[in-house]
Amino acid sequence: MLSRRHFLLAASSSLLLGCNNSSGRLPPRPGTLAAQQADTPNPALSFQSTDYERIYGAMPNEPYPIPAVDLTEIDPIYYRQEVDFDTGEPAGSILVDTPNRFLYFTKPDGKAIRYGVGIGRAGFAWGGTARIGAKREWPKWFPPAEMRERQPELEKYAGGMEPGLKNPLGARALYIYEGQKDTLYRVHGTPQAWSIGKAVSSGCVRMLQQDIIDLYQRVPMNAKIEVAQA
Repeated sequence: MLSRRHFLLAASSSLLLGCNNSSGRLPPRPGTLAAQQADTPNPALSFQSTDYERIYGAMPNEPYPIPAVDLTEIDPIYYRQEVDFDTGEPAGSILVDTPNRFLYFTKPDGKAIRYGVGIGRAGFAWGGTARIGAKREWPKWFPPAEMRERQPELEKYAGGMEPGLKNPLGARALYIYEGQKDTLYRVHGTPQAWSIGKAVSSGCVRMLQQDIIDLYQRVPMNAKIEVAQA
């Protein structure tokens, strides 16, 4: 069982910018904290469960039909599952453990839904606790000015990239706000299953399309989000 003390000892609060992908070195595999978190999975969602073929199956009824996830591209530790998670946070909160590449959505009675995530590479971190200030289905993507400076080829998207399977924000996006200010950080979908568990993007917290759709349905507006980074 993971306590709030373990969560905060693992790292201090932080969030992630940009929402684009780039090559980068692979991070180490999750260590002791991950083992503590994984010791009490929901038996119905164990790593051996063939139900994952359904959970991560194709979603043909979406506006842009989503293909099934190739599960061979992901370490099974990052599959969605319910775990013990007694942090004292109110149900409906989001906590992100960036060192171990997990996002938790808290439920009542000391439980949480745990998802594997991809995170930003070194140099693209932001610290703090914030809230979900907006939610969008199949959002347009507006690369920030700083990103367009670094990558001039993105200037053509200054007015926004249309939704679709190639859009870096994927099928859903949760927008991170501090007070009334949009931080430009997002929790969003990605079709790049291989990037889950890795630190390769220009920022933001990325999830499998099927996972962000599941999380999106659970998260209320103004939900608290807290990110821990080593």
